[in-house]
Amino acid sequence: MKTVKKMAFTVVALAVAAIGVGCATGPSPAELDREAVQVIRSAFRDQGIVKVDRLDQDAANEACSKALGKEPPAEVVKAIEAANLKTIKPPSDGKYLGDWKLGEVIAQSGRGLTWTDDAKTVNGGNCYNCHQISQEEISFGTIGPSLYQYGKLRGVTDPTSPAAMPIVEYTWGKLWNARAYNACSQMPRAGHMGILDETQLRHVMALLLDPKSPVNQ
Repeated sequence: MKTVKKMAFTVVALAVAAIGVGCATGPSPAELDREAVQVIRSAFRDQGIVKVDRLDQDAANEACSKALGKEPPAEVVKAIEAANLKTIKPPSDGKYLGDWKLGEVIAQSGRGLTWTDDAKTVNGGNCYNCHQISQEEISFGTIGPSLYQYGKLRGVTDPTSPAAMPIVEYTWGKLWNARAYNACSQMPRAGHMGILDETQLRHVMALLLDPKSPVNQ
């Protein structure tokens, strides 16, 4: 009986050792990453206006993906934010605010940029998908913070005044390219990626900052 037990123990030990050797000689993390990308790409195809190149990652996306939900190293975060800050373009005519009523329409719309959309479809901001904005809308996402009373809470009573400019410029920058302020932000880079044009951005700005907007009531 002792001999049988000893033989069984030896077999188990050899099996564990074999597994250890197998793991040690298996694919490296970099190789596994490449294989995963190949599998993902093979599962997608160009369709309509949507192309497979949407799977291509820029430096920020790649760094944030590798961080696996954590913040990348401080020097990487600093570099990402600095690079994205340089992409922010102020309004060509210096006017930051448009019509908040049109801004609400844009915030409600999730159309555009999907494979079922025509190339001529006007893009929406889909803002309610992640944020509460007005009290009237009861269907909204919570991935992002509530933007209800956004301007009021920040003391913006006159968006055109010098005192309000720091908040106005920050808000524009955040809409244009959120990664300038948060390296791994999940917020769409609406201006930088061409999701919304200048006029649309002005209208969304008005929705957030105009004292007459329902957001600030």
